[in-house]
Amino acid sequence: MSELVTGSSLKEFFKAVLDEVIRRQRVVITELTEFYLVNLLSEFATTDKLFSQEQEGRKDHEPLAVLYHRALLQEREERIRTLRRLGDVSLYKAGFFAGALQSSVVGSDYYIQMGGTAYGQVAELSPGAGFAEVYRELCSKFRALVEVLEEISARGMVQGGPTGTLKVYETWVRTGSNKLERVLVDAGVLTPKGHMPN
Repeated sequence: MSELVTGSSLKEFFKAVLDEVIRRQRVVITELTEFYLVNLLSEFATTDKLFSQEQEGRKDHEPLAVLYHRALLQEREERIRTLRRLGDVSLYKAGFFAGALQSSVVGSDYYIQMGGTAYGQVAELSPGAGFAEVYRELCSKFRALVEVLEEISARGMVQGGPTGTLKVYETWVRTGSNKLERVLVDAGVLTPKGHMPN
């Protein structure tokens, strides 16, 4: 991910990476869900889309519980938008910031639960819409999709250089994740048995 990628080539880049990782992890999703994920990754590639609040001169995002509470008070169309945002942010953060969430107060399971629930509610609120099936699939496969995004993130970090590679390695040591081990093996950092090469 260290290459300069912009515009439509950004979507092409994420589509190629997503195709490779879902095939490797044997996650089966519809073409429409894949299209949704490519657009989500492209949109959140700039922090302006991911973070929505300014606090003391720095960007931040609203807590998931605040988004959920707001959604409960809104009319149907606004509720759908807020719940979709909650699902999108949860999926992206649980996948791309899994290592950081392990040491946070709420952890990745909280993001997985909130995001999956939000997508499920979006599907229920929009049964006639063409995207209802996409939201059902995002809900039912949320954890698997988090793992897909976690691998995409790890691959990008390893391609970014030694600092990123070290972070992936440290997370692998802590978690023992097979997916992170595969990323490190592919990068030549580990041998297939999980040992450092000579």
